[in-house]
Amino acid sequence: MIGAKGGRDPAGLKSALLRDPSGQKVIRALERARFDLGRADGTVVFEDGSRAGDTASFLAAQDGLLIVCAAGEPMEPHTQWAPTEVTLYIHRANPANAIDPKAPPDPLATPLRDQNIRPGQAVAYEIKAGQYIQLVDVQGRECSDFQAFSMRALDKGLEREIDPTTTRSLMGSLYPMPGLHAKYFSVDHEPLVEIIQDTIGRHDTFGLSCTARYYEDLGYPGHINCSDNMNVALAEFGMRHRAGWPAINYFFNTLLDDTHAISMDDPWSRPGDFVLLRALTDLVCVSTACPCDIDPANGWNPTDIQLRTYSAGEDFKRSIGWRKTPGADLEETKKTGFHDSFAKHTRKFVEYNGYWLPSEMTNHGAIAEYWAAREKAVVMDLSPLRKYEVTGPDAEELMQCCVTRDMKKLPVGGIVYTAMCYPHGGMIDDGTIYRLGEMNFRWIGGNDQSGLQLKKIAAEKNLNVWVRGSTDHHCNIAVQGPLSREILKKVIWTPPVQPDMDELAWFRLTIARIGDFHGPSVVVSRTGYSGELGYEIFCHPKDATAVFDAVWAAGDPMGMIPLGLNALNILRIEAGLIFAGSEFDDQTDPFEAGIGFAVPLKGKTDDFIGRAALETRKANPQRKLVGLDLEGGIVPTPGDCVHVDKPQIGMVTSAIRSPILGKVIALARVDVTYSAIGTEVEIGRLDGDQKRLTARVVAFPHFDPTKERVKGSY
Repeated sequence: MIGAKGGRDPAGLKSALLRDPSGQKVIRALERARFDLGRADGTVVFEDGSRAGDTASFLAAQDGLLIVCAAGEPMEPHTQWAPTEVTLYIHRANPANAIDPKAPPDPLATPLRDQNIRPGQAVAYEIKAGQYIQLVDVQGRECSDFQAFSMRALDKGLEREIDPTTTRSLMGSLYPMPGLHAKYFSVDHEPLVEIIQDTIGRHDTFGLSCTARYYEDLGYPGHINCSDNMNVALAEFGMRHRAGWPAINYFFNTLLDDTHAISMDDPWSRPGDFVLLRALTDLVCVSTACPCDIDPANGWNPTDIQLRTYSAGEDFKRSIGWRKTPGADLEETKKTGFHDSFAKHTRKFVEYNGYWLPSEMTNHGAIAEYWAAREKAVVMDLSPLRKYEVTGPDAEELMQCCVTRDMKKLPVGGIVYTAMCYPHGGMIDDGTIYRLGEMNFRWIGGNDQSGLQLKKIAAEKNLNVWVRGSTDHHCNIAVQGPLSREILKKVIWTPPVQPDMDELAWFRLTIARIGDFHGPSVVVSRTGYSGELGYEIFCHPKDATAVFDAVWAAGDPMGMIPLGLNALNILRIEAGLIFAGSEFDDQTDPFEAGIGFAVPLKGKTDDFIGRAALETRKANPQRKLVGLDLEGGIVPTPGDCVHVDKPQIGMVTSAIRSPILGKVIALARVDVTYSAIGTEVEIGRLDGDQKRLTARVVAFPHFDPTKERVKGSY
């Protein structure tokens, strides 16, 4: 059918279909069409040894169903052969028969209603409790007003719709997002709908739908508007006429500046972006496609909105859309391999870097979790850390070029903390490098830009090296606290050639198993992000539940509890550990971020990306990261200005009330002129002048500056 050589049992494809939820949908579709997957014929397109960029082309001789799979078995944590992605391009033999590029994307499931709303139209419709509503921006940059009315209230003669003010007050944000705070409320505090999926996360709840007066005041009398359209559509349900309808305007990009002025700009939405809502009660809803063509609200060019509704029986997972790079494909928020284990202890999950992570535990809270880390032990989920396998004859050369530390000095089994910089010296990321072999490295960082940088430089230098993303093959928990070693001694089995828990030194790794020789395979490192003695355990997601259960069985009797992001933030600030977007970004060099120790310009003689800029920056420092002790109990907000008299001389990067120190502490980046220990400064609140907090520059880390606790010698 496509000119490929068959005769191969597509075992890898069958296995992938059985493992993946979307694959199981394919199997059901094949069964309905009477395809016998057991008799399937297949071919292998790329054999062992294919390189990045290799291609294969085929021509379909007839219509049919083609299933393509990047096959790969679960990767053990000590191995590095992560399956990588395959890109499939389909070109039409007769471009004249191409599908309309302006057509909406495929529905998420079989829709109950599938209706196109043209610009300048409004549609009113009924929805039952539990059913789903999807609003799709078909061509991108098009606003859609949405309003929902409680059927229960309408039956009593009351119009009770989504109230933006009530919703903002109860949810604590301008608009709800998928997660714990996802609901829209009426003025009676009745929850009407909740957000399940959102691919764009940029909307408006400041004002009204566009009105006749808005256009009249701009010199366009008689211009069609959403409020009048909504009046016409809702008249069918007996709604009273309003001059302007309050609504949730999806995809509308409004801005609220420091002077409280509201402005707008082009929407952020791209073709196919959508929001998915679930009705929490029986509703009457109305949706529009905004006709505004006189300002940036719709990118100056109104287009259409696709309205779809789905059965209450569908199982749509909560997710927030994100992209690795501006031009990358949309990805949805994922659950880590340990998600279900932590979900037994909390419902408070927040989106973090593309994954759901717990913020606090239901029966504990951040302060209790913090003290457990200081006095006993905690277990936390760090799976969203980005992992990349770097292997091959030129692996060391690539790493030596891309990071600030000297890879020639990193032994097998060793780990080093380092920075990765752009040519101008700004930081891409910080992270740790694990050396698993002479030609085998594992980069563990906070974002995908670091992994993409490794791939980019490998290609530019034509190096004989493979860079494979392995984030979804390595989930990891951290066990931190004074009792962490004793807990893991009961859990971790190591072969004679590997160090055991008593022998494992700081910033070293061991290849081990859970329980005994036959247990799940893991990599254990003596690392962490808490400033306490601690370890990280890496495993494949298929083993995550077994790994967590074993650690929990050993740790629970010793007082170990789970720890969320809120408590982790307190621990890391006390320990002086930096965080992306707070202490560093692409405009901040490692010296300004407080990790100059990770840039050994004298000890590392080889060149690396950013070296020349960093040498110049080090010789001419402008800013420095410092610790601050504050008077009083007010905790400043990251971004608050730091002053000496009138001028601003810096900015707060992180701040907390330290439980163990009993005072408010902060990290701040300040002008080097005012970075000396003991310098008196003020932190500006409100507009920076109306309220000032007194502070003093101190050394950091604020707690355990000699790192005796993390070394386990306390």
